[in-house]
Amino acid sequence: MKIKCSLLLIMLVVSSLVAAQNAAPTFQIKGVLLDSLTQEGEPYATIKIVKKEAPANALKMLVTDMKGKFQEKVPGTGNFVMTISSIGRNTIVKDFTVKAGEKLVDFGTLYITDASNELGQVEVVAQKPLVKADIDKIEYNVQDDPDSKSNSVLEMLRKVPLVTVDGEDNIKVNGSSSFKVYVNGKPNNMMSNNPTEVLKSMPANSIKHIEVITNPGPKYDAEGVGGILNIVTVGSGLEGYTATFSGNVSNMGAGGGLFGTVKSGKLTVSARYNYNYNDRPRSYSGGNRRTVGDVTEGSSDLDYDGSSKGHGNFQSGSMEASYEIDTLRLVSMSFGLWGGGNNSTSINNTLATAPGTSNELYRYVSDGRSKSSWYSIDGGVDYQRMFHVKDRMFTLSYKINTSPQTSDSYSTYNDMHAATDWEDFLKRLYDLNNDGSQNTTEHTFQADYTTPIGKIHTLEAGAKYILRDNSSEDDRYERQIGTTGDYVLDEEHSSHYKHQNDILAAYMGYGLRVKKISGRLGVRYEHTKQEVKYLLGRGDDFNKNFDDVVPSASIGYKLTDMSNLRFGYNMRIYRPGIWYLNPYLNDSNPTNISQGNSHLDSEKSHSFNLSYSNFTQKFNINLSARYSFTNNSIEQVTEQVKDTEIEGLQNPTGKEVLYSTYQNIGKSRNASLSGYVNWNATSNTRIYANLYGNYTYMEGANGLKNDGWNLFAYGGAQQSLPHDWRISLNIYGQTPWIMLQGKGSSFFDYGLSVNKSFLNKRLTLSAFASNFFKKYTSPTSSIEGVGFTQDSWNRYTRQRFGVSVSYRIGELKASVKKAARTISNDDVKGGGGEGGGGGE
Repeated sequence: MKIKCSLLLIMLVVSSLVAAQNAAPTFQIKGVLLDSLTQEGEPYATIKIVKKEAPANALKMLVTDMKGKFQEKVPGTGNFVMTISSIGRNTIVKDFTVKAGEKLVDFGTLYITDASNELGQVEVVAQKPLVKADIDKIEYNVQDDPDSKSNSVLEMLRKVPLVTVDGEDNIKVNGSSSFKVYVNGKPNNMMSNNPTEVLKSMPANSIKHIEVITNPGPKYDAEGVGGILNIVTVGSGLEGYTATFSGNVSNMGAGGGLFGTVKSGKLTVSARYNYNYNDRPRSYSGGNRRTVGDVTEGSSDLDYDGSSKGHGNFQSGSMEASYEIDTLRLVSMSFGLWGGGNNSTSINNTLATAPGTSNELYRYVSDGRSKSSWYSIDGGVDYQRMFHVKDRMFTLSYKINTSPQTSDSYSTYNDMHAATDWEDFLKRLYDLNNDGSQNTTEHTFQADYTTPIGKIHTLEAGAKYILRDNSSEDDRYERQIGTTGDYVLDEEHSSHYKHQNDILAAYMGYGLRVKKISGRLGVRYEHTKQEVKYLLGRGDDFNKNFDDVVPSASIGYKLTDMSNLRFGYNMRIYRPGIWYLNPYLNDSNPTNISQGNSHLDSEKSHSFNLSYSNFTQKFNINLSARYSFTNNSIEQVTEQVKDTEIEGLQNPTGKEVLYSTYQNIGKSRNASLSGYVNWNATSNTRIYANLYGNYTYMEGANGLKNDGWNLFAYGGAQQSLPHDWRISLNIYGQTPWIMLQGKGSSFFDYGLSVNKSFLNKRLTLSAFASNFFKKYTSPTSSIEGVGFTQDSWNRYTRQRFGVSVSYRIGELKASVKKAARTISNDDVKGGGGEGGGGGE
C-alpha cells in the first residue's frame, strides 16, 4: 500500500513539473538592426538568445528580415544575453533582464558596424547598393555617394532613376514636369512650386536619400501626375551628441552649414541650418518672331536680344524632436524654414520690322531690375499609438504651413522710335513698377489607422481636412508723365485676389502579402470647395466645387531575395493653383501679353507602370516601362492676335501681339522606358548609368499637335583609391524635349570631382569642376503657333569649379524617431515655370 502511495505521489510531482514547464512564462523580443553609416536594414544577421548562467545552451536562434527587423517569443525570466553576428561585421552583445510578468523587450534600433580586423592578408570590402526598390517607390542613397560632398541636390537628381534634369535645370519625374516635392515625408509647397530654384541651392551633403514614389497609394492626396519626390534630410543615426560642419566655395558663390543632435533619456532633438550665396556670371538671350500666313498692316517681325546679371541667397533650417511616452506611444514635433531671395538687373533691345522686309516699324531699349523673396515655414505635431497587436497603429496629426512670396520689379524704356502708324502702339510702353506678393497659409488635420487581419491581410483608413487660404496682390504703378517722374497706382491693371480652398478627404486601402506576392488596392474620395474673391481689378467672384474618386492598385512578385517584379495603376488629379487661375492681365511687354484663367478645371491623369529590379552586391538594375494619358490637361496656349481682341486691355491699337493664357485643352499620350544600371566592377570601382526614353503625343487648341522622342542619359564612374582618396567622373546628354507648340534644346555636360578623407573619415575635403573646356553653353528652343513662329536662344555659363569641406564631431548611433504616418499635402498644381508645373 505504501509503495502504491509513493508511486502515486511521484506521478503527481512529475505531472506538476511537466505542467509547470508547459506553462512557463514567455516574453517577446523585437527590434531593428541598421547599418551605422547608411541607416539601411541589415538582412539575415544571426541572433542568439541564451541564459546568462548557461551561455552554451541557446534558447532561441533567429535571423533578421530584409529590412533588418526581428521579432520572436522567448521562454523564461531572469538574466539573458543576446548576441548578433553578421559576416564582416562587429558582433553586438546585449545583456538584459526579464522580470516576472514582463511581456515585451523592445531593443529599438540597433546599429552594426564593419569589422576593422583583418584575417592574414584578406580584407572584406563591399560597396552598398545606391538604389533600393519597393512596391511603390525607388530610393537613391545620396549620403553613400561620394559626389554628394560637392554637388547640389539638383545635380544629384540626374542620377536618380525615373528623374531627368535637363541643361536648363528643368526637372521631370516619369517624363512629367507636374510632380510634388516632400521633405521628410511632409509636403513643401515652396519646393513644389520652385523646385529648380531651391534644389540647385541646396547642398547634397545635407540629404540622406531621395525617394521617387511612383505609385502613390490612397493615403496620399490625389495630386501629382509624375509622382512624388520625397527628400529625406540628414537627421538620423545619432546618439549622445554629434555635430557636422560644412563649407563650400566656387566660382558661383559660397555657403556653409551645420547639423547637430542631442539625446537625453526619452527626448531626442536634432537641428540643422544651411546658407548658400550665389553670384552667377552674366547671361545672354535673344531670338526672333516671324509672322506666317496672312500679313496685315498690324503684322510685324521681331528681333530681340539682351543680357541679365543676378545674385541671390538660399537658406534652410529644420528642427525635429521626439519623446517616447512609453514603448507604445510616441510624440514627435517638427519645424522647418526654407527660402531665399534674388536680385537681378537686365537690359534688352527690341527691333520690329515689316514682315519679309527690313523696313523698321519701331525699336526700343528696356532696362529692368527686380528683387524677390520666397519662403516656406511649417510646423507639425504627430501622436502615434501602437498596440500589442503587431503593426496595428493609430496616428493623429496637425500641420501648419505658410509660404509668403514677394516681388518688386521696375521696367524703364529708352531710345524709343516708331513709324507714324506705330506711334500709338509704342506709347503703351510706360515705365512700370510692379509690387507683388503671394501667400498660401494652410491648416491640416489628419487621422490614420492601420491594422493587420490574420497573417496576410492589412487594412488602412484615414480622413483629412485642409483649410487653405491663397492670396495674391499685384499692384502696378506707372510713372507719371510730366516733370516729377513720380509713380502713380494704376488700379485697372492692379489685382488683389483671394482664393480659399476647403478640402475634405477620406481613403481606404487593402494590402495582401502571400509568400512571394504582395499587393495593394485603394480608393480615395476628395471634396473640394473653392471660393474666389476679387478685391481689386477686373474679375467676378465665383464658387466652384470638385468631387473626385481616385483609385489605385499595385502588385509585386518577389522573384528572389534580391529581385522583384511590380505592376501598378494609379489615377492622379491636379487642381489648378493660384498661378494658373489669377486673371491679372500682364501687358508690361505690349508685344507679349499673358494672363491666367479663373475657369480652369482639375486635370485627371491615368498611368500604368511595369518595373523589374535586381539588386546584388555586384550588379544593380532597375527597368521601368510606363504609359500614361490625360484628356484635359492644363496647357499654356500662345496665339498671335490683334490686341483689340484681348478683353480688358487698355488703349488697344489693332496691332498683332502674342497672347498667352491657360486652358483645359491638352490631350497627351506618353510611353516611356527608363533604366538604372550600377556595376560594382571591383570592391573599389563603381560604374553606373541612368537612362530615360520617352515618346510623347500632344493635342491642343486650334488643331495644334506635336509628337516625338526624347532621350536622356547620365553615366559615370567612381574609383576609391588608397588612403581614403576617391575620384568621380560623370557625363550627361539629352536630345531636344517635346512641347505642344515646339521643342527645346539638346545638352551635353561633364564633371570631375576628387575627395580625400582625414582623421578616420571625420574630415572630408573635395575639389570639383564641370564643363571646364567651355565657359558658355547656348541652348535654343522653338515655338509654332497660329500665325507665327518663334525661335529663342540663351547663352549662359554652366562652368563650375570649387572646393568644399566637411567636419564631424561626436558619434553616430541613434535618431529622432518619427511617426510612421504623418500629413502629406500634395494636391495643388504648382506654377511659375520653374519645373514644378505647367503640364507635360
